Amino acid sequence: MAIRVLIADDQLMIRDGLASLLSSDPEIEVIGQAGNGREAVDLARELKPDVIVMDIRMPEMDGLAATAEIVGDTPGVPSEAPKVLVLTTFDLDEYVYEALGAGASGFLLKDASAADLISGVRIVAAGDALLAPSITRRLISDFARRRRHERPSPNATSTLTPRELDVLRLIARGLSNAEIAKELFLAEQTVKTHVGHVLTKLALRDRTQAVVYAYENGLAG
Repeated sequence: MAIRVLIADDQLMIRDGLASLLSSDPEIEVIGQAGNGREAVDLARELKPDVIVMDIRMPEMDGLAATAEIVGDTPGVPSEAPKVLVLTTFDLDEYVYEALGAGASGFLLKDASAADLISGVRIVAAGDALLAPSITRRLISDFARRRRHERPSPNATSTLTPRELDVLRLIARGLSNAEIAKELFLAEQTVKTHVGHVLTKLALRDRTQAVVYAYENGLAG
């Protein structure tokens, strides 16, 4: 089945450009466009996309508030919430912190290539975190310091098995399930099961939150 994508940006030319790029991939279907955050929220509820490519600076409601509302619509069943891929820039790190806190699954730079955009949509649709390796440590470690007062109870980590801790550490390094399987000499399905256990035991929504958790609790060496 095609990955159903909603694009939210206040500039029509950018929306059309993104739609054209994404539609060039036969496995991606652009099902709607929103010109502001409020429209994005309304269309997300109506169309139920798999992924939302979300701009930050928009009128009426910005992308951060829209992301928080969209992800918060399904608090009991986070797997059913659309994945939000936020567009940002290197010099606006504060937006990245806020986007992660709002529930975004990842971010891309606005000057990303067409291949990076398509890859990013595929990555977040699959439930992985899209955190550029070159800036992941700087962004997430600083994000963790800012939210230190909100960190989960350390007792939660004690519920993980040694193998689950290994998996969590590798998630924090940005490794995919296939890469973790190779690193730990496990079957990919076994890794997927471990990831599910980690998210459930720590009450985390997705791999992005797992990365943040790992940095907050000193597990991302």
